[in-house]
Amino acid sequence: MIIQRVVLNSRPGKNGVPVAENFRLEQSTIADTIQAGQVRVRTLYLSVDPYMRCRMNEDTGSDYLLPWQLSEVADGGGIGVVEESKHDNLAKGDFVTSFNWPWQTVAILDGSLLQKLVPQLVNGHLSYFLGAAGITGLTALLGIKEKGHVAVGANQTMVVSGAAGACGSLAGQMNQDSHIILCGQISQYNKDVPYPPPLPPDIEKIQKERNITRERFLVLNYMDKQEASILQLCQWIQEGKLKVRETVVEGLANIGAAFQSMMNGGNIGKQIVSVSK
Repeated sequence: MIIQRVVLNSRPGKNGVPVAENFRLEQSTIADTIQAGQVRVRTLYLSVDPYMRCRMNEDTGSDYLLPWQLSEVADGGGIGVVEESKHDNLAKGDFVTSFNWPWQTVAILDGSLLQKLVPQLVNGHLSYFLGAAGITGLTALLGIKEKGHVAVGANQTMVVSGAAGACGSLAGQMNQDSHIILCGQISQYNKDVPYPPPLPPDIEKIQKERNITRERFLVLNYMDKQEASILQLCQWIQEGKLKVRETVVEGLANIGAAFQSMMNGGNIGKQIVSVSK
């Protein structure tokens, strides 16, 4: 079967600015038949995210992220529909998602690595499972609950430095507090600096004098709370309590441009690429 896919064409360098030309659209093929336990899926939506900038380097600087390889298909959060299944728990027409979805129009995947989706939980907006009802929403919710030291009814103020982005646009709706929670910092991703970036001496002095906490937050450390948190996010979406913003680009061929735009702050809310209907 002939498909289209997007591969890493070149690396921008640790201190370089990524551009659309770092990616390349090409034609490829996949097997016409699937094996036991596999499913063939048609890609509906792909997510482009700041963390992917690290995967463009030969060394991601992280022990939980693998680098993309040159001329190999890129991957990330994705959603698709099952077109053929030889997996016991998945059937034709099911909607599924994965955090390692290949950037291609059609793919053959291991069914055991896919999560089945229930569109009704997000009022039919499947792409929300890549954002507000997915890892992005989890990051916002758990960052506030687990690291924000939020007290109900307290007179607290919360500042979100990237409140127009995918995570920040959700976190800013959830509660208030006063600690520094480090999560993301997209403005530093094109620089070869340690994470978290060191503070200037005068700022560090103020932090110590005022007993200000500055903690790193990684949502992957809280996945035991994933199921309950996703259901809570979906409930808020259904009730209209959580407002969801997305920036949607049409077509797999435009995913490189979507990534470049997202890294330059061109998105409001989650940056999504719609691959097929």
